[in-house]
Amino acid sequence: MELLTKAERDAVEAKLAALIANRPALSLRIAEARALGDLKENGDYHAAREQQGIEEAEIRRFQERLANIRVIDENMAKATEGVVFIGSTVRLKDQSDGDEDLYKLVGEASDMPPADYVEVTATSPMGEALLKARVGDVVRVNAPRGLKTFEILEIV
Repeated sequence: MELLTKAERDAVEAKLAALIANRPALSLRIAEARALGDLKENGDYHAAREQQGIEEAEIRRFQERLANIRVIDENMAKATEGVVFIGSTVRLKDQSDGDEDLYKLVGEASDMPPADYVEVTATSPMGEALLKARVGDVVRVNAPRGLKTFEILEIV
């Protein structure tokens, strides 16, 4: 089960709707390319069919995700004082070098993430380590470059 805020779920639904709305345009593009003749050497036809396959796979992926999404209340991050939850922004201190950075736990990463904090999805190793942790806890993250430890300094 995937946890998302209502806004994040709405964004996934909008992406799905855009892909579904593009089906007729792709079908028309395939038909126009087919009308050009020989399908063996028709690059437009093969490109359109490939694009159709990619978009149909994306449609199925979004539909499966939406079937397994649980919408959470965005105010829950504030209600669970002292506990990291989706929507929480936390200041972490890297135990290896002492660097401090802001991280926001999200259900779905945004297309244009802000520059003032790092977005961490709840299903990532970092997100799983942070979820339900408390201020003062030291979390261990199995990152691609090895084990990293972070101390939770504050929930902003």
